[in-house]
Amino acid sequence: MIFIEILVGILFAAAAVIGVKSILFIFKKKPGPLPPGPKGLPLLGNIGDLPTHGEREWEHWLKHKDIYGPRVYSSSDAISPFSGINASRLDVKMPADMYLALELLEKKSSKYSSRPMQEFASLTGWTNILGMRQYGETHRLHRKVSHMLVGTHLTVMPYLPIQEIEVRRFLFRVLKEPKQFLDHIRTEAGAIILKIVYGYTVEPSKPDPLIDLIDEAMFQFAAASTAGAWWVDVIPALKYIPEWMPGTGWKKIAKRWRATLDEVSEKPLLFAQRRLANGRSEKSFVTDFHKSKGDTLSPADNEVLKWVAMNMYAGGSDTTVNTITSFFFAMILFPEVQRKAQEEIDRVVGSSRLPTYNDRKDLPYINAVLTEAWRWHTVVPMALPHATTSEDIVNGYFIPKGSLVIPNIWWFTHDPSVYPNPSEFNPSRYLGPDPTPDPTTHIFGYGRRICPGRYLADTSAWLTIAQSLAVFNISKGLDESGIEIEPIPRSTPGAISRLEPFKATIKPRSPQHEFLIRQVEEMHPWEAGSADELRRW
Repeated sequence: MIFIEILVGILFAAAAVIGVKSILFIFKKKPGPLPPGPKGLPLLGNIGDLPTHGEREWEHWLKHKDIYGPRVYSSSDAISPFSGINASRLDVKMPADMYLALELLEKKSSKYSSRPMQEFASLTGWTNILGMRQYGETHRLHRKVSHMLVGTHLTVMPYLPIQEIEVRRFLFRVLKEPKQFLDHIRTEAGAIILKIVYGYTVEPSKPDPLIDLIDEAMFQFAAASTAGAWWVDVIPALKYIPEWMPGTGWKKIAKRWRATLDEVSEKPLLFAQRRLANGRSEKSFVTDFHKSKGDTLSPADNEVLKWVAMNMYAGGSDTTVNTITSFFFAMILFPEVQRKAQEEIDRVVGSSRLPTYNDRKDLPYINAVLTEAWRWHTVVPMALPHATTSEDIVNGYFIPKGSLVIPNIWWFTHDPSVYPNPSEFNPSRYLGPDPTPDPTTHIFGYGRRICPGRYLADTSAWLTIAQSLAVFNISKGLDESGIEIEPIPRSTPGAISRLEPFKATIKPRSPQHEFLIRQVEEMHPWEAGSADELRRW
């Protein structure tokens, strides 16, 4: 009885507050009509139009393109206290026009660069990272720090030796345990980011506990940041319900996930700072930040460093892991691409050494393979929501302040009118006299929300793809009877989309190529991992 009274009270108060705002919004004179969209139900708004559990969001919203047009449409034109939006706020999707997305999010970025308040993500702590922060002074500060340290090709070049070493170690791990190549991709991406950001060395020959912890956190981030996936995002008043009440299991989940994020953001930072204090540090994002502050950090500086460093991992590792994973899958499905890429490497580089980043300018087809890998499996199919900070008029439609703009990146990169036969992995589409548009214009975000770690991700992905093609033949996996498995690409829903696990057969192209892989043990002897040191602290 007490539970019902409290719940009714909370919902009634929320309905009353939003009801007043609804009335004010309805009678406010607007400079134009709202965008067209599905009609909402009284009180419930457009809850029924949200994607169902397990449905891939980008495909769900794409269904509205033919009904409401390819330019702008609204998914919430009904006023409702249960819609998760204020009366003066409007969910807007742009499912089919990449040029409109660029116009709004690039040219009008001063209006379209904030983030909505995602209640569940806030409870888990993920709204502290740069990518999830609402636009303002703190966001600008974090972005400035990120740009200063890794925001250009020039600033990431000092980290290139780390990337090259870890890519070669990845090749060696795959040579030794080819069936575990998916795990090795994850280890490689984690090793690069952890070394660059914190100076942390992953375990050379066994699972690393910090990588496992961060991987768990990234799965939680993907679930927490999916717009509309949690009832508290739809009905914000639910956050005031006590945790002991029935039906609040999501609060316990949020608390557990917050503890995971706290551990993963604080543990490696403390490791790096204690090493710095003991005079045992090496070049890293953390040490560079300390030097920029004269090695004396205020509590505010430390908080900036904590979340900017965490954002570097969150923004870089998952993008790289999923793109390299999709590359391996594509090589299984499209062996002629693999053959053509290997021919270019053999012609330009030869077989006496591995391709290096200095060879990139002479390997146009390899560059195109990477570009196609970014496009073919879009890691973030629906961009994180942008929120407007002021009113706007778009194609004659009124966009209120606080509206959400959620570009359908998957459609932008799979529109057959732009990318013919979009399901085909075809690097040649970017070459020749009339190349198709570069998909990274959309992949890494827009305007003031563009990914600050994109140069690190690009460099790591290129090195991994180029060197893997140089030394390995990648083909279909085998079942327990030794019969080839016909691969079928399946991707998961969520803010971050992953390919479901698959098998592959990976073998060195020749004894000479195997020799090149094994050279890493002599050229770059394995270092002791940092896990034991991390545990002691």
